[in-house]
Amino acid sequence: MAEAVSPRWIGRSRTGERTLDTAARLWFIVAVIGQWAFVYYIAAFYAGPTLQGRFETWNRKDLIMGYVAGDHVGNLYFAAHVLMAALITTSGALQLFPQIRARAISFHRWNGRLYVLTAFLMAIGGLWLVWVRGTYLTLYGAAGSTVLALLIMTCAAMTLRHALARKIDIHRRWALRTFLVANGVWFQRIGYMAWIILNRGPVGIGKHMDGPFDILWGFGAFLLPLAVLEIYMRVRDQGSAVAKSVTATAVFVLTAVMGVGIIGAYVIMWRPLLAMT
Repeated sequence: MAEAVSPRWIGRSRTGERTLDTAARLWFIVAVIGQWAFVYYIAAFYAGPTLQGRFETWNRKDLIMGYVAGDHVGNLYFAAHVLMAALITTSGALQLFPQIRARAISFHRWNGRLYVLTAFLMAIGGLWLVWVRGTYLTLYGAAGSTVLALLIMTCAAMTLRHALARKIDIHRRWALRTFLVANGVWFQRIGYMAWIILNRGPVGIGKHMDGPFDILWGFGAFLLPLAVLEIYMRVRDQGSAVAKSVTATAVFVLTAVMGVGIIGAYVIMWRPLLAMT
């Protein structure tokens, strides 16, 4: 005879599931708000001057290598890379809305193809900017960008592969991974802002982005979100009620830190630049 399951245990398990689900939903809402604020900044700061051919205005922002007189290929490549960042950020968020998947499956599929293609082009473009144009400050930064580009291409390929094979559950897991790594640069920016605000200063940040935090976050900006996602998916599927509650608490805390970084990025980094346009 099967052992009876305690109603109290069932109640705790359901509470843990609901709490974890709420934490994930809140994280997604805050992330989308922050990412679309990033898209607004890119569109407002770059789109107009780029379409008008006024590439020199890029250098109002402190870039490693923005506009370079005479480097027509590099300038066009940089412009395409930046504008694709806005496209992939908008497209990626739309892919994760369950309402769109349920009610507009055709749009979801075509947008997904666009997303994967853009991810590949951005990753390849990022590698070109780093290793051909020399758009980096330190070898640590170049290495981090390279690992990120390879992860983007791998995750995007696996997402498409499992979608074509109709292995939907596995496809969704890889889609989440792709979403995170494709936003690695965004995570890097808000992570810097959260770190500076919470530490009340640039602790561990070097003058040339070569400090301990620079090196750590150069890889952590995409490895930490991936690690949290893997823990979340494992706990959601197989975790106990306690594990789900603990994971939900961690996600709530990380969401709060992310919110601090988003506000900081907009107020400190993006809004002053938009005031110059």
